[in-house]
Amino acid sequence: MNLNVNCKCLDKELAGWSKINTKQLSLRFKYKETTHMVTSFHALISRILNIPAGQVERTIGLLGEGATIPFISRYRKEVTGGLDEVQIGNIKDQLDKLTELKKRKESILSSIEEQGKLTPELKKRIEDSWDSTEIEDLYLPYKPKRITKAEIARKKGLEPLARIVMMQNERDLPARVAAFIKGEVKNAEEALQGARDIIAEWVNENEEARNVVRNSFSHTAVITSKVIKGKEEEGAKYLDYFEFSETLNRISSHRLLALRRGETEGILRVSISPDTTGCLDRLKRRFVKGRGETSDQVSIAVDDSFKRLLKPSIETEFANLSKAKADEEAIRVFTENLRQLLLAPPLGQKRVLGVDPGYRTGCKLVCLDAQGALLHNEAIYPHPPQNEKSKAAAKVAQLVATYAIDAIAIGNGTASRETEQFITNIRYDRKVQVFVVSENGASIYSASKIARDDPWRRQYRPSLDGPACRVGQD
Repeated sequence: MNLNVNCKCLDKELAGWSKINTKQLSLRFKYKETTHMVTSFHALISRILNIPAGQVERTIGLLGEGATIPFISRYRKEVTGGLDEVQIGNIKDQLDKLTELKKRKESILSSIEEQGKLTPELKKRIEDSWDSTEIEDLYLPYKPKRITKAEIARKKGLEPLARIVMMQNERDLPARVAAFIKGEVKNAEEALQGARDIIAEWVNENEEARNVVRNSFSHTAVITSKVIKGKEEEGAKYLDYFEFSETLNRISSHRLLALRRGETEGILRVSISPDTTGCLDRLKRRFVKGRGETSDQVSIAVDDSFKRLLKPSIETEFANLSKAKADEEAIRVFTENLRQLLLAPPLGQKRVLGVDPGYRTGCKLVCLDAQGALLHNEAIYPHPPQNEKSKAAAKVAQLVATYAIDAIAIGNGTASRETEQFITNIRYDRKVQVFVVSENGASIYSASKIARDDPWRRQYRPSLDGPACRVGQD
């Protein structure tokens, strides 16, 4: 059946809420322990989402106590100031993100402090920043490193020479280099190579340099693929990508995912590259000063840093970002295709009367045409405390006749059995099939952005908030 009937059992939900189980208690204790962390976020989340800080703070409190998004959006409007499901979901997402970022910042600060390198200025920059990329860039110079070329050069005592070269004001470089030719350093070229390795690492760890390269990738990056030699026959299905090149900003998601599959299977070699010439020009304007011997050494070091350190690092960032974006698009397409499949009516083109059973607030009725479009909605009260059975029976019979109903679907929540018995005892002017259908997932769906974007839900919003079609009212 093509049933656009959203049903929910309120009694069960309220019963589950009133009986606070062990998990909920643990959530409350956990919330109290982290109140100082949570309350520090409400002003930041308020600015990000453009929601008043008081509403954000109260919503965070409810989430911390274990309340679900559907419950808060329906039954705690007076606390949240009328925030809807999407706004509450966005608050929760931001809270989770900022909580994880705060933990990361604490770990970074602890690591730098253990090294004895945490200055008040650096500490303030890290504490004030809520941009994960910026925080990682600030941490990079202090991040524990593997044995790198620069680290080997430092162990040879060449860092002072690197500082001299980086200053670019030494007029007699050979004489200064000669002082470092000792121990493991055999000659001047080895000394200069070590100094360049250290400078290359400094350039790589420079926040401005990384942003220059990121900006170049963002505007000029091109993704290319080539077949690995000897894999032509095995990778025949990737023939279109044996010699492929396209701007990263414009490549379609299915092409990018195909490239990554070919790379994973060992068929293709994939790379992302920016405008190398333009990128290097900007880097050298930042680091190279003048035209002397030392400036030449710094220029060589910048070239090496870009090729060996900066480009691979930023390329990995953009590879991950583009893959995540392509995955999202693929999921969106798959979701839409699956949606069409799941919405295909099992009974074929039938007109349906949907019933959301309930006691106090009545049974909500919706009449749908053969395409699932809403024709009519209202409520009847056949059960206690109203007990308007005759009036309700007459209304159901009238709706079946008026809208040529072929089948009736009853939700399996509160008062389901009583409602099924009531419906089946009514005399109709035609043969009508009666089904009891599962309400599983109705509450979650009704609180989702998809439900809010449903055209007929928007059209009949006043009715949906009233007794006739209120999702999850019972």
